[in-house]
Formats: sequence, C-alpha cells, structure tokens
Amino acid sequence: MAQRGTRGTLGVAVIGTGRMGADHVRRIQEVTSGARVTAVVDIDAERAKAVAARVDGCTAYTDPAVAMAAADVDAVLVASPGPAHEAALLAAFARDLPVLCEKPLTPDAASALRVLEAERQLGRRRVQVGFMRRYDAEYMKLEQLLRTGQLGRPLLLHHRHRNVASPSGWTSDMLINDSVVHEMDVTRWLLGQEITAVTVLRPTPSVNAPDGLQDPQFVLFETDGGAVADVEIFVNCGFGYQVRAEVVCERGTARVGDGHAMVTHMAGRWGGTIAQDYLERFASAYDREVQAWVDATRRGEVTGPGAWDGYAAAAVCEAGVRALTEGGRVGVDLEERPALYR
Repeated sequence: MAQRGTRGTLGVAVIGTGRMGADHVRRIQEVTSGARVTAVVDIDAERAKAVAARVDGCTAYTDPAVAMAAADVDAVLVASPGPAHEAALLAAFARDLPVLCEKPLTPDAASALRVLEAERQLGRRRVQVGFMRRYDAEYMKLEQLLRTGQLGRPLLLHHRHRNVASPSGWTSDMLINDSVVHEMDVTRWLLGQEITAVTVLRPTPSVNAPDGLQDPQFVLFETDGGAVADVEIFVNCGFGYQVRAEVVCERGTARVGDGHAMVTHMAGRWGGTIAQDYLERFASAYDREVQAWVDATRRGEVTGPGAWDGYAAAAVCEAGVRALTEGGRVGVDLEERPALYR
C-alpha cells in the first residue's frame, strides 16, 4: 500500500474533522506539496460532509476502516480524540498504511504498548507521532546546537508553557496529559535521554483558574543522563500563549521561544505581540511536520518521532499524574526498547 504514493500525489485520509483535523485538511490542500486529501472521517457525518465539500474529489466517511479501504487512500492522518487512536492505528496497520498520528499516540502506556507491539510485528515503522515542536525552527536550531557539543554536557533544562485560558471542562490531570506531554517529548529529544522520575509541585492556584483546577503546576523531570528539567505549566495566564525553553550546559546556555520576531516603537511605547494559541505559535512547525511526513512517505520511509516516543510520553504522563495526585517523586517504568526503535 505504501508504495502507491511514490508513483504520484499521496492520497491522505484525515480521521477527525474537529479543529485540529480541519486545520490539517486545509494545510494539506493549501500548503503541502505532493499530497491531497481524498477522504475525511468523523463520527459526526454532517461535519465530515461539510469538510469534504470544501475539497474536490474528497469523500466523507464515518468509519475509519472503510475510508482506509478506499482505492484513493495511500496514507492516514489521525486527528481524532486520543481514545479512538488505537483502533485507527491497528486498522491502518492491517492495510500497511503509513500514519501521522497526532499526540497522544494513545491515552495510556498499556494501549501504547499494544500499538508498539503491533507495529513491531509488521517488522517496520509505520507511525510518525505528531510532536510538532521537533519541527519548530527555533527548537530545531537548539537541538542541532546541542548535538555539536559546543556547549558541553546539558545539566539543566527550563521550560515555560502558558496558555491564555484553559478549555472548558479541563481537569488538573489534563495539564500533564495534554500540555506538559510536549515538554516530556522535547526533553527526551533535546537531551537524547529518557525521563526516569517525575515530581509535581502545586502552588496556590491562580484566581483565574476554574474551581478545582490546579493551575499553575511546577513539574520536575530527572533523566537517565543525570540532567534535571523543570516545567512551569500555567494554562490560565490571561495574556497569551507562550512556549519557551532554556538549556544550561557546562560551557554555556541557549534559549528559544522569546518571540521577539518584531518589536515596534510608536506612540511613546515599545513592544510586540504575543501569540494567542498553539495553532498561531506553531503554524510553521505544523506545516514543516506534515511536509516532512509526506516527503518521507512518498520515499517509502518513516521518519520523526515514532511509536516508541509515543509510548515513552504516555509512561511519563502516567508517572506525572501519580505525582500530581499522590505527591512525592514517582519513577517512570519503561519496557526495554525494541531494536526497531533504536
């Protein structure tokens, strides 16, 4: 199946047509080269039809497996809610279709392991997980700098992750599972180390946080390379969307995310603008991520963060939620890394 896309334009089925899925449909049609959306899938049939109607030659479905069986589908982009990911991924594996799966790979470590084992049985990687920060220009430069060794060994990594306001219905656990999960992946990627333990500190909640929501939180990671990373997660800061990282090494430091692309001076003031959500802040990263996936798929390859990264993030999330609810330091239990992901 994967070789069909190498003969021409890649036909992509987008599963999930909510905000993220609809944005990916737009991206593939308007920004990405070498691919087009041939199918969209949503349990809400009318929403799927509305999205499909905006794309020539696109068919709406309510069943992912039926969409994947279509002759014009060469690859799958999964943007449905996390609990639906495992079934969609296993259906894609059954047809040997390459997949770009938005995070989380699955909502928990046990189901992520099932996906990982199913992919391992295929004998080749099929999944790229949507940790888009790896495709952000600033983060890419930081990772490249660390790989040169010019700064020496990384000792500390400081993350700041702020949102204007939390979505309706958010829980304290979701700050870990839906927000800090990005810092988990970035920490592993930048340092080239696995996270071995998590501690979560609970400052007095902000008056802007909904009742019962522990916001902000301060999360500490320990790694198997002896580094320590911290995350300030504050999802009701009120002023904008900010993501920053600073690495402290033996011979210097490096920081990304200051957002000073343009500074204005006018009317007795100086300043700039602050992004208001993740789609604005990481628009270019999403574009670069999807293009990289399409290019690799057309070559018959799978690159970028994979099923092991999705599983590792799920395991760290589980430790993080335990640390939040039970207190104290919680170790991360990881299975042995299979040869396919080394």
